[in-house]
Amino acid sequence: MRLDVSYDGTDFSGWARQPGRRTVQGVLEDALAKQPPGAAVARSVVVAGRTDAGVHAARQVVHVDVTPLAGETRSGRVPVDENGIVDLQRMQHRWNRILPADVRVVAAAVAPTGFDARFSAIRRHYRYQVADAPWGVDPLLRRDTLAWGRPLSVDAMNEAGAALIGLHDFAAYCKQREGATTVRELQILVCDRVAEHQVHVNVSADAFCHSMVRSLVGALLLVGDGRRNDSWPAKVLESRVRESAVAPAHGLTLVAVDYPPDADLAARARQTRNVRIAESEPD
Repeated sequence: MRLDVSYDGTDFSGWARQPGRRTVQGVLEDALAKQPPGAAVARSVVVAGRTDAGVHAARQVVHVDVTPLAGETRSGRVPVDENGIVDLQRMQHRWNRILPADVRVVAAAVAPTGFDARFSAIRRHYRYQVADAPWGVDPLLRRDTLAWGRPLSVDAMNEAGAALIGLHDFAAYCKQREGATTVRELQILVCDRVAEHQVHVNVSADAFCHSMVRSLVGALLLVGDGRRNDSWPAKVLESRVRESAVAPAHGLTLVAVDYPPDADLAARARQTRNVRIAESEPD
């Protein structure tokens, strides 16, 4: 089963379940256990990309294995389809009544054959929001937008970002993990001024290593406010030496995950699993 999930990451210790901590995975799995859409659900869901503490998601994707029901539900009042799955529109309403207000299941469906939320994905899209007003960030945006007290040049940021596009070793922009590769294909890195004092940094790649998006944004912000020249991020990339310019988590949102046509899902999962299984996860 595929679930599309939205959450405000402010009050979570990230996506992944951790003992004694409030996590998105934890509250979602608890809701599924209380209201399974079949006879039972697997204890762990599989996610397209684990997000760090404070990072948000507009459209996170997960899958969960469901044991079908052999017949009707115990009450007989909720219909079961030919797959032995309870009506998912009704289940979505039930889960959202159980879930806290900062998490919502926004879509639910029986997944196509071969679908894997993590390994079938071909692209992840993130957006980082920054306010460069001298007085800070609009109070209504403070939970998902970074206040940056210096004016930003979007042109300089885009000039710097263009040199990072492509297949590279992003060791300088990743928190490295033993045995994990830092080679990624960065496909989009574009900065847009969407309002007088608001800048969005849009970042897309086949996958991201740990802290990669926030490290890229941190470097571009230093270029944008004039403290670094526009060739500096490319020099950092070439050096493969990790810099400390990491943007805070709360400005980052996972906005979408792309998948191939249904007929290609299983092949994509096999291909990705062969390459990525030992790698770190996206931000």
